Amino acid sequence: MHRAVVGHRSDMENGDPIEDDVDSSTEAFDQSTLSIKTQTKGTVQDIWQRPTRRPLPVEGEAELCFEIPLARILPPGTAADGATIGSSSSKKYVVYEVNVRKDGPGPDPHPTSVERRYTHFLKLYEGLRKDHPAAVQTINFPKKVLMGNFSAELIADRSAAFESFLDHLVTVPLLRESEHFLEFLQGDELRNACQLLDERRNELAVPLLENCFRLLNKIFLDKSKCVLLLLCRLVAACTTSPIPHPSAEQWAELALRRYEHVCDTELLVLYIPLLQTCLHLWWQRGRDRTLLEERLNEMGKKGIKVKGGPTLAQSIHALDPRAETI
Repeated sequence: MHRAVVGHRSDMENGDPIEDDVDSSTEAFDQSTLSIKTQTKGTVQDIWQRPTRRPLPVEGEAELCFEIPLARILPPGTAADGATIGSSSSKKYVVYEVNVRKDGPGPDPHPTSVERRYTHFLKLYEGLRKDHPAAVQTINFPKKVLMGNFSAELIADRSAAFESFLDHLVTVPLLRESEHFLEFLQGDELRNACQLLDERRNELAVPLLENCFRLLNKIFLDKSKCVLLLLCRLVAACTTSPIPHPSAEQWAELALRRYEHVCDTELLVLYIPLLQTCLHLWWQRGRDRTLLEERLNEMGKKGIKVKGGPTLAQSIHALDPRAETI
């Protein structure tokens, strides 16, 4: 259990004047309130910051750590990236930055972050409570409040509670492996990425998939279904454009290494399409294809169909239907 974060009431709602300069972020930091008021792209945002980092593990193996270093209060009609999203969001709301680290003797050099609202955490908690009530009965989940939603005290308390919730969740295999947790970790980003792939905007989808992969890869085993499925989706996204993405070879090579000793029958249906995708990519890059061709020939001699089958994207879609046009 980690110690709670103690916050103080902020001036987030008192409308303090800010320098009118939309070309650069301006900050007014009040050390006593842990509050920052920024202006980016003409949109004023209030930010709560965690006063201290969570401590590193003293010794032993790398330790998975969830930390919420900051939270932002967004005005109505504004997305987390500052874009205007119309009237669908009629009230201001808090977005929590969830930082996922695997700390060892030193801090994780490549922490990964996603942004989530209270409703994301609540949906996760309610889903787990419905499916696994005994495993979550000791969790003290923060309740909805009608007043003071944007005070520094409440944001600090909720942030600490969310960190404890996620810390506990990953220590219980039944909860860690649940579809509810996987949806919490990647749901929004994966839907956005697949929509971009559907629109043939692969260059925008790839960064979202890369972040999802790095996040899942910190939490689950290298050859777990969700990690390999996302890795193959990333390879497909990098290679379906006429010109492969610059990181296509990096992800393809990693996928090939991960698949060397995979025994999951369901996931093996992706292996032939993956090899065929890599074979074409190697041809595009002018690389030696001998090893890939030998691997396919070996499988063909075993009676496995290696030609004329579904593409990698089609095989992925069969396992996990999303928005992509096949």
